[in-house]
Amino acid sequence: MQIVVGAQWGDEGKGKIVDFLSESADYIVRYQGGNNAGHTVIVGPETFKLHLVPSGICRGKQSVLGNGVVINPVALAQEIKQLEARGIEVQGKLWLSSRAHLILAEHIQRDMAQEEARSTKVGTTGKGIGPAYTDKITRKGIRLGEWTYSETLSSEEHEALQFLQPLIADTTQLLHEALENGKKILLEGAQGTFLDIDHGTYPFVTSSNCSSGGACTGTGLPPTAITAVNGILKAYTTRVGNGPFPTELLDETGEFLQQKGHEFGTTTGRKRRCGWLDLVMANYARRINGIDRWSITKLDVLSGLEEIKVCTGYRYQGELLKGYPADVRTLEGAEPVYETHPGWQESLDNCRSLNDLPEAARNYLKMIEDKTQTPIALVSWGPERTQTLIV
Repeated sequence: MQIVVGAQWGDEGKGKIVDFLSESADYIVRYQGGNNAGHTVIVGPETFKLHLVPSGICRGKQSVLGNGVVINPVALAQEIKQLEARGIEVQGKLWLSSRAHLILAEHIQRDMAQEEARSTKVGTTGKGIGPAYTDKITRKGIRLGEWTYSETLSSEEHEALQFLQPLIADTTQLLHEALENGKKILLEGAQGTFLDIDHGTYPFVTSSNCSSGGACTGTGLPPTAITAVNGILKAYTTRVGNGPFPTELLDETGEFLQQKGHEFGTTTGRKRRCGWLDLVMANYARRINGIDRWSITKLDVLSGLEEIKVCTGYRYQGELLKGYPADVRTLEGAEPVYETHPGWQESLDNCRSLNDLPEAARNYLKMIEDKTQTPIALVSWGPERTQTLIV
């Protein structure tokens, strides 16, 4: 059982990597978050932007939304219908945990009102995620398997839930049976480590545990069944919304990364902030998640730069910090300590093996392995499935 987890602030390219790894998996399982996620999968000329449905659906794999996910029934019904209209088989392939909590219209209204009232904006997507998790924790939520008992649903929500009813199942039982029968399970995290409610840059975080620990609580699967944790690391760093970002580039290089990387949020459409790769973040994410292999994405975006900087430490008030600070105020005042590495000018479009990469690109990857003491398993350049190298 393998976990795929984002090692930055989300937007690392998890959709593509999960789709790639799905070829050898039997079940793909989302374990947290809601339709605030935006996982993009490109299959030939087709581009699929998935917000709730696991990325493995594009390969016809059994797909599950676990109990840790919060589900907007109207949004999910629309997403399923859109996928089916484009030839993707969903019925009989997608299963929804009866223990998952619902996002209703009133959660969305509360979400937007709360964000408007905050003196410091968090940058919520306004999808009702936080209020739905709040109601779950305060024991006021409605679970998917119990929706027929509720008298507070709108007619639209009621209609959507009737459509979803055949997909509702005891997914914990389903997944344990799959595990006992030797099936391969791939757990798909949404958002990223630094948006984790406990381990991220609080309060500029989401409302769930998107680090690997959430994979067990969000599915009912035991930690003893985990055999690998694949950390997805973009070759540079981005974040959407507010919050500290030590390596952010507010110059021509930042604009270069933003434009070349097409850095716009899949769900919100907001422009992503861009900066150099932060290995302090990477090492923190490695420890928190138990990452034992990296998948490096968007390496191609760095082509054309004369030199590439990498953050290897933080200095705060003249002192070098030992690790990643928990206090957001310290992080806001942290100065990145950089190493500079040679860039490369060659395009990576036609590369099909590690040896095809420019020497400087290979050295860049080796540097990441050395600085994080973790091997790279996959390297991705470009959105196509074929633009992925198994190292």
